[in-house]
Amino acid sequence: MHEYSIVQSLLDRVEAEAAARGATVVHRLRLQIGEMSGVETALLRSAYETFTDRSICAGADLEIVPVAVRWGCPACGTDLPSGSALRCGDCGGPARLTAGDEIVLERIEMEVPDV
Repeated sequence: MHEYSIVQSLLDRVEAEAAARGATVVHRLRLQIGEMSGVETALLRSAYETFTDRSICAGADLEIVPVAVRWGCPACGTDLPSGSALRCGDCGGPARLTAGDEIVLERIEMEVPDV
């Protein structure tokens, strides 16, 4: 279950960002998760709830934004319609995945005390 290692890496990153800014608490995280990333969002949420109990993210909401799969032609830049053959209709070149396999920490909402 690699969702646990993903959450552990996520928390390491968030804690480092929070420490660098002197944050006292994290209120919300927003992740972009591609359809082809291999991540089961239900398992990711479960792992998140398990690991955040004793972290700066305790009680923080986890928002997951799904990212649809997109294919394109690297030779001519044409976007390929969903469900089409993985070959460019314009130049005949092979398609390349352009979106949908990512796991991105998009946003951290944290509380930073006034200096």
